[in-house]
Amino acid sequence: MEGVLINPSLSRLKFSVPNLLHPSSSRPIFISHRSFPHHHPFRLRLRTPSAFFQDQIPQKGKENDALEEEVKEEDAYGEVNRIIGRRTVRSPVFANDGSVTTAISTEYLVEWKDGHTPSWVPADGIAADVVAEYETPWWTAAKKADAEALSSLLADESISRDPDAEDPDGRTALHFAAGLGSEECIKILAEAGADVNKLERAGGGLTPLHVASGYGRPGAVKALLEAGADPDIADGRGRTPLELVKEVLVATPKGNPAAFGRRMALEGAAAELEKVVFEWGEVEKVVDGRGEGKYREYLVEWRDGGEREWVKAEWLAEDLVRDYEEGLEYGVAEAVVGRREVEGGKREYLVKWVDLQEKTWEPEENVDTELVQEFERQQGTNGEKVSGEGAATQETAVG
Repeated sequence: MEGVLINPSLSRLKFSVPNLLHPSSSRPIFISHRSFPHHHPFRLRLRTPSAFFQDQIPQKGKENDALEEEVKEEDAYGEVNRIIGRRTVRSPVFANDGSVTTAISTEYLVEWKDGHTPSWVPADGIAADVVAEYETPWWTAAKKADAEALSSLLADESISRDPDAEDPDGRTALHFAAGLGSEECIKILAEAGADVNKLERAGGGLTPLHVASGYGRPGAVKALLEAGADPDIADGRGRTPLELVKEVLVATPKGNPAAFGRRMALEGAAAELEKVVFEWGEVEKVVDGRGEGKYREYLVEWRDGGEREWVKAEWLAEDLVRDYEEGLEYGVAEAVVGRREVEGGKREYLVKWVDLQEKTWEPEENVDTELVQEFERQQGTNGEKVSGEGAATQETAVG
């Protein structure tokens, strides 16, 4: 059992501990005098009075005196070397109303020169300059996205580095790397075990993926997704990374040369997210719709025969949504059997339907691309060219 009391002085490592008093005396059991090693060696007086915790009842007479003598004999001194580790401590706090919150604090692992086992010490018990010697290299590297420095710090086996170390706002080095778009730093931190889904405590409660998305860092978005980042986690306002980047896009003016690069970057980030958020499939037809505004959804039928699904309006091609809203009916095309040129240099194709006997001429944009390509392939094989008047001939040849 170790205990110390603060001995305030400049550049000294200080400790905050319970006021452990001898059962029958107001004299502190433990007293420490320490100063930062770069100025002069500092020492910690350690005592381990095991009998103290065996009996908390005040002793009298010779037994009490004997205990005091034992404490004096167990005095030991050791010089502090450096901070060699850091950890975040989360403790439940119970309120009078029965609610429970979490208190978050930081502790540092202190290495002693005299061989004592390294000890964990609360951050508020350590002088700022001592903490800075350990913390500054890490946060400097993180906030500059210095991959070489981060890699070197993590590789130093003599000092433990927590890749999930948090700043006062609960942000980690990965949040900064994501915001700066450093794919290399993201990879280094992820390989070191950093939590790619860490939510910051301040700000908007963002994950690194939210940060990379909101800043328009498509490369960082891709790197985070490859490292296992979850694109469905919501931030403090209930937004997924994709919803966040689209919100930022809406707020970024179009047609403004100064904002052009910004929009391109945001669109790139959105595209990377869409690759993993959406399972792309070809819609056969829109069957039904529900909801209004941003909550509008459509029930779609997939071309590959999968089960019908409700899909958000923003995920569907604009022409599909427009056709449904305008009341256009869908049919299942079997083949293209003819082609003709129409006014304006455009083309129309004669479509044979699965559920209709009558073939109809349809604008090129309304006809399935694969059916058109198959028709054109056969057209080339047969060596035939079809005009508006000759469409029936081609229909006979292909149909």
